[in-house]
Amino acid sequence: MLKAVLFDLDDTLLQTFTDAFLRRYFAVIGRYAAELMPPEKLLAELQYCTKMTIQNTDTAVTNHDVFWQCFSQRNNLDPVETEAYFDRFYRQEFPKMQNLTRPVPGAPAVVRACLDAGLKVVIATNPLFPTFAIEERLRWAGVPVAEYPFALVTTMDNMHASKPNLAYYREILDVIEVEADTAVMVGDDWQRDILPAHAAGMHTYWITPDNAQPPDATIPCGYGSLAYFYELLKSSGV
Repeated sequence: MLKAVLFDLDDTLLQTFTDAFLRRYFAVIGRYAAELMPPEKLLAELQYCTKMTIQNTDTAVTNHDVFWQCFSQRNNLDPVETEAYFDRFYRQEFPKMQNLTRPVPGAPAVVRACLDAGLKVVIATNPLFPTFAIEERLRWAGVPVAEYPFALVTTMDNMHASKPNLAYYREILDVIEVEADTAVMVGDDWQRDILPAHAAGMHTYWITPDNAQPPDATIPCGYGSLAYFYELLKSSGV
């Protein structure tokens, strides 16, 4: 019996034109933080500390603490002041990037249908951004947290592992208190969403690019568009 649905965010509920988005993101944050360090150094430091966060295996430490300890120590910065400095960026500048994204058609309807059916709904986006930034992107997707009572939204502040680590999916299951075989992971990234969720024992549904076939036929999963996933839910009685 299905009890929980985990949705990835980028290119699952929110169409993100990744290359253009990242170019703008790094350009804007580079200008914002130019008084701290040159933009090219900032980019290198953000990439390095994000990599260290992904590689972290100490599940007693949040992604937030791993990232900010790495960033502040490497650059001889006060972690509290530095985090507050970048928090202002996310609140003042990050919302201006909405025009580089588009809501996936039907995303609010499928999320609402899951909630109305009594399912626990998790936003299982890679938890490498602060809570405000992820909640802002949920607003762009048309599923703001103020209107959609998610069981969990994974962020760098509340998670101790990240994709594609198996520990990330196990932590979600522990937090929402469901067994793996009663949950389904819906996402567009085969390596980060489908394979590790399958390894954790979950059902999976792959949001396919251009009607592609799953790259590994030995991995049982549903696949297709988000709209087709919605049809499958409705046909199953959800």
